[in-house]
Amino acid sequence: MFKKDNTSLNFIDLFAGAGGLSEGFLQAGFNPIAHVEMNKAASRTLETRSAYYYLKKIKQLHWYYQYERNEITREELFTHIPDAVTKTVINAEMSPKTLPDIFNVIDSVIREDKIKEVDVIIGGPPCQAYSLVGRAQSSHMNIPMDEDPRNELYKMYTRFLNRYQPKMFVFENVIGLLTARDGGAFKNLKAQLKRVGYEIDVKMQNAVDFGVLQKRKRIIIIGWRKGTEHFYPDFIPMRSNAHVRDLLDDLAIVERGHENDEYCLDYDQCSEYLRHNNIRTPDDVVTHHIARPNNDRDVVIYGMVIDAYARGEKISYEKLPEELKTHKNQTSFRDRFKVVEGNDMACHTVLAHLAKDGHYFIHPDRRQCRSITVREAARLQTFPDNYFFEGTRGEKFKQIGNAVPPIMAKVIATAIRKQLL
Repeated sequence: MFKKDNTSLNFIDLFAGAGGLSEGFLQAGFNPIAHVEMNKAASRTLETRSAYYYLKKIKQLHWYYQYERNEITREELFTHIPDAVTKTVINAEMSPKTLPDIFNVIDSVIREDKIKEVDVIIGGPPCQAYSLVGRAQSSHMNIPMDEDPRNELYKMYTRFLNRYQPKMFVFENVIGLLTARDGGAFKNLKAQLKRVGYEIDVKMQNAVDFGVLQKRKRIIIIGWRKGTEHFYPDFIPMRSNAHVRDLLDDLAIVERGHENDEYCLDYDQCSEYLRHNNIRTPDDVVTHHIARPNNDRDVVIYGMVIDAYARGEKISYEKLPEELKTHKNQTSFRDRFKVVEGNDMACHTVLAHLAKDGHYFIHPDRRQCRSITVREAARLQTFPDNYFFEGTRGEKFKQIGNAVPPIMAKVIATAIRKQLL
C-alpha cells in the first residue's frame, strides 16, 4: 500500500474482498504486496484503505478525514496518493487467462520494492459454492453442483503458491468446503496444496474465541512449505467479557431510511471494548451510519421481535398475525426475523444477505425499531470506525458480511508473525 521496508514481513491477499483478513495482517505489522479482488466496489474500498495507511504513515490523515466528512471528492483525495499505492490493488477476476497479467503487476511491485521473497499468502475463494445457500443457488440456476465454476477457484490460489512459494499461507472458507461434493472438493484441494509443496492443517475456528462478539464458524487452513518447522498455531480461546450492546450504544439514534450526519462522537462515551480493540479512536470520523427504509409492516414485526427478545423469547414466522405475513411458505426460514442479541456476549453470524434485507439483523433498541446500519454491521465485524467502504448501501453490506473479522485476523497474523521472525 506504500513503499515497503524490505526487511519486514509481507503478504499477498487473494480474493481480498473488502480487506478484513488483510486488515488483521496490517494491524499485526505485515506489509502488503498486493490485493487481488474481482468486485469493483470492494476494490475501491481496498484502494481507499490503502490511502488511509499511506496518509497515516506520512502523518497527513487530515485529507482522509476530509474525504470521510464529504468535504473533498475521492478524486481530490487521491491527488495526495502516489500511483504506486493504488497499483497494489488489482481489480481482476482470477482465471487462467488473467493470471499472466496479474503476475506481471505483482512481479513489478516486488522488483520496485526490492522484496526478496513473499512471506505469506492469505485469502479464500468465494465461499458461496460451498455453503448451503450457494448450493441452493446453483440448483436454481440449473447448474449442477459439480459443474459450478466457483468450485475450481482454489486452483487459482495454488497457482500463486506455486509461483511465489511463500513460507506460509492462510486459507479461510465456510465449513461447507469440507463436505462439498461428498468431501471431494476438500480432497482435491489438499492434493493440490501437497503437489505445490505444502503441508497443511485445517481446523474449524469460531470468531467468538478470538475476542469477536459474534458466533461465526469458519474453517482456517494454514500451510507451510515442506521441510520447514512451521506449524498450525495453537489459538487459546480469548473470549471477551463485553456485550454486543457495547458495540452499538454510543452510536446516535437513527430513524429508518435516514443517515446520521454527526461525523464526530464523544470518545468518552464509547465502551472499553471499542477502545481496547481500537475500533474507535479519538480522531475517528463516523461514516455509513445509514439505515434502510423499512416499511410500516416490517416495523411492526420488528417491534414484536424486539419485545420477545427482551422477554427471552423468539417469534417464529408462522406465529405472526396473519395480516403481517407475506410469504406462503411458513415452514422454511421460520426465524427470518431476528434481533441482534444486544444483551448477549455474542450475536449470530453477520451475513452478506444483509445486502438484500435486514430482517435477520434487527437493532435491539426498541426506540429505533429498524434493521442495523452499515456502520453497526461493520462494528459487529470489528472493522475500525475509520474503515471506509465504497459502493452502494447494498454493496457495503455485502462486503462487510463476506469479510473475516479483523480482530480475528490479527490474532492469526500475530501467531504467524512469531513463527516467521
